[in-house]
Parts: sequence; structure tokens; C-alpha cells
Amino acid sequence: MSNTEPAPAEVECRGGVPAPARVEVLTARDVPLGGPRAMRVRRTLPQRQRSLIGAWCFADHYGPDDVAASGGMDVAPHPHTGLQTVSWLFAGEVEHRDSLGSHALVRPGELNLMTSGHGICHSEVSTPGTRILHGAQLWVALPAAHRDGGREFRHYAPPAADLGGATARVFLGTVAGLASPVPTYSPLLGAEIVLRPHARLSLPAEPSYEHGVLVDTGLVSLAGTRLERGSLGYAAPGSAVLELVNLAGEETRVLLLGGAPFEEDIVMWWNFVGRSHEEIAAFREAWQAESDQFGRVAGYAGTPPRLPAPPLPNARLKPRTR
Repeated sequence: MSNTEPAPAEVECRGGVPAPARVEVLTARDVPLGGPRAMRVRRTLPQRQRSLIGAWCFADHYGPDDVAASGGMDVAPHPHTGLQTVSWLFAGEVEHRDSLGSHALVRPGELNLMTSGHGICHSEVSTPGTRILHGAQLWVALPAAHRDGGREFRHYAPPAADLGGATARVFLGTVAGLASPVPTYSPLLGAEIVLRPHARLSLPAEPSYEHGVLVDTGLVSLAGTRLERGSLGYAAPGSAVLELVNLAGEETRVLLLGGAPFEEDIVMWWNFVGRSHEEIAAFREAWQAESDQFGRVAGYAGTPPRLPAPPLPNARLKPRTR
């Protein structure tokens, strides 16, 4: 998904290990994705108090939306550098096309992982048969050793596993002994967890990881801290167990994100992840010039044929700590 804000925030993210702390609650901000009816998303990463959770650097949560009312998703070809996009749906279907030549459908409970490397572009359009659209779009920052590599696309449908009081689909990394076969470029985990009514779940955790719990439906507590729908709870490294409790009398669904603290400073602006203001400016110029750095998307029939980059800010990017 593209960050289609007309004036995207300048984000310079500092690497390193944060000090252990209680669970920090990150509330979402409402962001329009553009278009005549402006599909809206709830964005919890990045924000001023926290830019990264492991290598996870961007989190949009949307729906459930009635496509007849919202217009659905129609994001024209747009570029990415230095990151991976993780598409995860709870309801609906989205058609993905990219300049690697991938043409795939994003379906509920199935991972679509696109690696930009030095440059890629893609489009995302909800399919005509979609009535309700509901999901999350996540980005992972690539470490320096891999950020200038080639384009990749992977699909994986993780099985649902019973954890006792909950079910889990692990799409990246390892959770409670359940492992995804999809390789990652930094220590990382991602899983959908559905807790039964009033269930309590003690998840073994890697103490060196920081973790985030994004609440899709219901009401949960993480280590005793209450998290409402759309919020993201952050837990610093140091815990060997994550305590999740469903506080509702119905099923609750969350996304569990985690990873080793990202040690590199990154600069995020629009759809680019780089290392400096100058590098971001060069990415923007290359996209505007229709450089081969990003390639071409075949088969997209919408308008505009590609998203133009917004203007760069007048000021240089400012440092922002974790």
C-alpha cells in the first residue's frame, strides 16, 4: 500500500535498544488513502513516540469497510525502496501487480510479502467480488546488507494452530514453536492470534525481542495493560513470556509483531526507506523521471496510471529517536 498523504511526515528513525519499560499504548491516527471517497486507515506506526518495533516500521489497519460505501481500494502503481511490504487480510480480496511481474491475489489468512530491494513499484486494487474489505498493511525496514538487493515476491498460507484458548497463524518467524518457512532479513516475527472469550494466553517470547500487539477486534490486555480496538501495545525487550487476556465475551483478534531492535538509523518519507535526506531526494527524483530503478507495472487499468510523488519538505529531515 502507498502512503498517499499529501504531506507525508518526515521520519528519521534511530536504531538501538530501548530501555525496558511498561507496556506503552500507541493510539492510531486516521489517515485518508485518497480517491473520491477516500478509504481511511488507522495508522499506529510510525509516530512521534515510537518509529519501529524490531524492523517493523509502518502499520496501517483498515476496515471492516463496506466497499459500496467506501469505494474499496484502488492504489495506482507507486514505488518502494529499502523495505518489504506485508499484506494481511481478514476479509475481502485485493489484486496485487508489481514490476517484478508478480500478479497475485491477497486473501484472508494468507501472506503476500514483497521485497523492494533497490526499487520496485506495485498496484493494489480490491477485486469486483469484494463486499467487505478488512486488513492490515505493514512494512519491514531492510538492513543495510540487503536494502540494495533485488526484487522478490513470496506467498504463504500459514495453517491455523490451536494454542489452547487461542488459535494462531504464524506468517513470519517463530511463535510458540510454530515456524514460518518464509525467510526474513532480520530477526522478526508476525502472527495473527484469535483468543476465545475471556481466554488467557501465556506466549513464550524471545527476551531479546521487542513486541507489539495490534488489536483488530475486541478488547485485550497485554501484561496487564488494557488495549482497545485499533491500538498497538508495545513491550520492550526483557520478557520471556507475553501475557495476553481477552477481556471480552466474544472472540478477540490481534496481530503480534516483534523482532530484535533494529540497530540502524533509517529515514522514512512517503514510500521510501533510506539513510539520509539526500538519498530520499534521489529516490523521489528517480521515480518522477520514470527511472528503470523501479520498473513498470503491467495490467493496471485505473487512473492515474501511476502515483506522482508529493513535494519534498522545505526543511531537512530531523532526527527522531526510538
